[in-house]
Amino acid sequence: MSFLTYLQGLDREALKLRLYSCGPRDVEKALNGPAGSLDSLLALLSPAAEPFIEQMAQRSAALTRQRFGANIGMYLPLYLSNLCANECDYCGFSMSNKLKRETLTLEQLNAEMVVIKQTGYDSILLVSGEHETKVGIDYFKTVVPVVKQEFSYLAMEVQPLKEAEYRELVSLGLDAVMIYQETYNPTIYAEHHTRGKKQDFAYRLETPERLARAGVDKIGIGVLLGLDDWRLDALLLGHHLSYLESRYWRSRYSVSLPRLRPCTGGISPRVELSDRGLVQMICAFRLFNEQLEVSLSTRESSALRDNLLTLGITNLSAGSSTQPGGYVKPNSSLNQFDISDERTAQQVSEAIRARGLNPVWKDWEAAWVRRGG
Repeated sequence: MSFLTYLQGLDREALKLRLYSCGPRDVEKALNGPAGSLDSLLALLSPAAEPFIEQMAQRSAALTRQRFGANIGMYLPLYLSNLCANECDYCGFSMSNKLKRETLTLEQLNAEMVVIKQTGYDSILLVSGEHETKVGIDYFKTVVPVVKQEFSYLAMEVQPLKEAEYRELVSLGLDAVMIYQETYNPTIYAEHHTRGKKQDFAYRLETPERLARAGVDKIGIGVLLGLDDWRLDALLLGHHLSYLESRYWRSRYSVSLPRLRPCTGGISPRVELSDRGLVQMICAFRLFNEQLEVSLSTRESSALRDNLLTLGITNLSAGSSTQPGGYVKPNSSLNQFDISDERTAQQVSEAIRARGLNPVWKDWEAAWVRRGG
């Protein structure tokens, strides 16, 4: 059974009713119960859990330090292209937006990498708009080996690919793939994706399963918080995570919890997620899954990011550009979305250390693995 079949078998309205019908006793039971329970995750995401946020935060912080120590993994997005063949009303790269389109040549890519290497980063997330004819597998097969020569850890956030294509990229050095469903509500999904291959809800939903079968080491999933009821989308994200871990246990998993941010031609959130709600969600996922990696991007403000560091976050970007060529020649008209935390990597590093944590720029070396095995 695929996760698509699993999702279609869930009663969304019944889950939503349970979410908003939880009481304090349900939350207390969840706090005292074992990790991994979807019923407990439901209670911890419910409005009834709001009075327990301080208790959740303390336990979340302790579990994170117990599992990950004081380490915060540092990564940086490198945008390859803003070409896109989709119409998505929340994204600055949407095909109808009037902006200069650009795809990095190998010369431009190398120039970007020179600048990035000077900041100390050794973990890179390659990002592009979704345009399979001009920025597809042939392009990725060219750039992945080039980037892997310079950076130890290489992740991608691009359009969904075929299993065989992922398998080939793994052989070229790909370590991780981030693929976000945006929302688990098919009706709402259709409202926001009106043209292009991203309209195919099912194909996107089954991408993590293709990734796992292709042998990708780490798979990142997530939703764009604000497109639909964030509590229900977060709960269904938990169902997706549980499904994948139980069937594809050889891969590691991470979640990203980005809130809808302003962009060219963008929309306002359908359901607003407050800072307090974001804290509740991060803590709920940490209590649900102690080994889960949780990423936080520069969409959030510097003050909020600093305050969230100890509560469950394991991976952080800083000094990011959300445009192709943006590290060599910044140009805000090409941004995918507006950045809130505009501090440099060094400034964020200092903030991490000020909270007794350790920014990790490089935490493994492929050569060590080869020598050891």
